[in-house]
Amino acid sequence: MKTVLVTGGGGYIGSHMVKLLERKGFSIITVDNLSNGFKHELIANNLIEIDLLDSVAVNHLFASQNIDVVIHFAGLISVAESVSDPNKYYENNVIGTLNLLNAMHLHNVEKLIFSSTAAVYGHPQSEMIKESHEKNPINPYGKTKLVIEEFIRTLNKNFKLQYGILRYFNAAGADPEAELGERHTPETHLIPLTIFAALSGEFELNIFGNDYPTPDGTCIRDYVHVSDLCDAHLLVLKKLLSCNESMEFNLGNGKGYSCLDVVNAVEKISQKKVKFKFSNRRDGDPTQLIADSALIREKLGWTPKFEQIETIIEHALNWETKIKRYI
Repeated sequence: MKTVLVTGGGGYIGSHMVKLLERKGFSIITVDNLSNGFKHELIANNLIEIDLLDSVAVNHLFASQNIDVVIHFAGLISVAESVSDPNKYYENNVIGTLNLLNAMHLHNVEKLIFSSTAAVYGHPQSEMIKESHEKNPINPYGKTKLVIEEFIRTLNKNFKLQYGILRYFNAAGADPEAELGERHTPETHLIPLTIFAALSGEFELNIFGNDYPTPDGTCIRDYVHVSDLCDAHLLVLKKLLSCNESMEFNLGNGKGYSCLDVVNAVEKISQKKVKFKFSNRRDGDPTQLIADSALIREKLGWTPKFEQIETIIEHALNWETKIKRYI
């Protein structure tokens, strides 16, 4: 049985990944400082509270455990916050990851899956973004992820690190069984905030910008179900364990939905009105981000099960209704 270290396992995507790995029979060690994550029942038995900025604690972890693969989710993710506080993002995302990679190298752990982002691409030069697209991030969040990607490639070239870099577009939805879901504090993502507006009846959703060069003037994003993201990680994990090939993939559905498309879909599924207002554009937001994920579909046979925005929103709504966060 292979042992997988999951950093950020108390977070949104990490907790869903832990659930999937447990079902597939892996031995799991979950690390989270719980600054943004939660101690879900599903991870409580294998959770070690460590901050990756504590290099001594990170090294002790690797010295005391037999780890085969690391799946690295831990990090800060808000584009807006990264613009207002870039130092925080460089410290947490870059230095924390360097501590992790140094410990891996010292203890001969040679397999890594890194949670990256479409934000490394910046403004798209084509309607669909391939892995070969120029990488020119326009916000500190994306820049921190690109710095980490470059260091991972250096370790691959100079040492024996084998890696999978996965660039998510917009992770969304919730566990189809409603055991887990999206829960950030504060919440910044469009779908849960739109559901909040629908369920509360009072909260007014803020849509940043209605003057983009899109059909309805609002940003367009490619939403990919969190369970489909985890399935992709599992495919990459199995590939890394079976060969010495490194890989980089985009993860998205290849379909773009505007902010107003999301509002309309939430209203349709919830049968409730969404109050919203338009505000100025946010710094660091590209007009459109849509993935070309043909490479991982071709190489590993990844096939998303929940491609439709209505299904993604339905699962998110089921989760929010269960936990009654907004009711």
